[in-house]
Amino acid sequence: MTDNITKILEKKEFTRSDLVILLNENSPDGIEKIRSKAYSIMKENIGEEVFLRGLIEFSNVCHNDCYYCGIRKSNKNIKRYTLEDKEIIESALWCAEQGYGSLVLQSGERQDKAFIDLVVNLVKKIKKETRSDKLPDGLGITLCVGEQSKDIYKQFFDAGAHRYLLRIETSNPELYKNLHPDLQSFHNRVKCLDYLKEVGFQVGTGVMIGLPHQTTEDLADDILFFKNYDIDMIGMGPFIVHKDTPLNYLFDVYLKKKRYIYELSLKMIAITRIFLKDVNIASTTALQAMYPMGREAGLMFGANVIMPLLTPNKVRKEYQLYDGKPCIDEFSNDCFDCIQLRIESTGRSVAFNVYGDSKHFTHK
Repeated sequence: MTDNITKILEKKEFTRSDLVILLNENSPDGIEKIRSKAYSIMKENIGEEVFLRGLIEFSNVCHNDCYYCGIRKSNKNIKRYTLEDKEIIESALWCAEQGYGSLVLQSGERQDKAFIDLVVNLVKKIKKETRSDKLPDGLGITLCVGEQSKDIYKQFFDAGAHRYLLRIETSNPELYKNLHPDLQSFHNRVKCLDYLKEVGFQVGTGVMIGLPHQTTEDLADDILFFKNYDIDMIGMGPFIVHKDTPLNYLFDVYLKKKRYIYELSLKMIAITRIFLKDVNIASTTALQAMYPMGREAGLMFGANVIMPLLTPNKVRKEYQLYDGKPCIDEFSNDCFDCIQLRIESTGRSVAFNVYGDSKHFTHK
């Protein structure tokens, strides 16, 4: 059976059926062939250095009500917060001083003017305050603040942000509908990706792996979606149940399938790397939430981005999209030292004081 895997991996072009076969491969030898191929392609196309993005979850106020998410607006068991500008700038300055090169500003989704003004002003302040000899233009900034109009995206871009992450969670409209209220439209989500490209952002998206009723055919279609939409950055992670959501009834099912979902997530990273070659792929915190060495495994399967948590400790526990999120009791210094050691344990090194932009974007 692994001979078939070898033959597929030697192809220059993959079909949908090829992707499905690779995703369904469960033998240790076959998975190792996939992992090794992915690592080789990563090394050849973008190198082995790992890019860091300091993650600041600056607000957990959200107007959406996604059925899987711990900060959904209907969850009354968390305290809502929005960090003060000073706290965010301090975290950004610390990020720059450590040599991260880039940060991610992430929050719940809102479209009100006060929120838009907050984001625009934050981006401008961070770019100005973090300028140095090593970063003449200040930190690179990725935004992850949801669906907005094209005009708003242009405001964000003009303020100085140059990367944007908008996960679609699944490219299957029916699965998407099962995960969201009627007011949240798959069509609008995808339209926003178009807006982001038109504005000039490096565009990131991603999916959850192990969703109810999701098939490996769906995941193959997700990879094809990344290709067809010319995506520059990808953040994929396993579906993990949150107790305060409508999907909490799946917790026992999740526990039984946990190892399968974890291994499937690693295969998704590897196969996406093999198929798309030069995109940026994150090894997500959710992998570590499943198994302690999950993020290291993601790096070994072809990921090249890690996002250490910089959210102030006092609010970290209020920003849990899924149960069991790691690092919520650690300080930023602890996270930095820990993540550097974790990366080096894989034989790779951190790329300091660089934006780490997607080679896929720069090659266009």
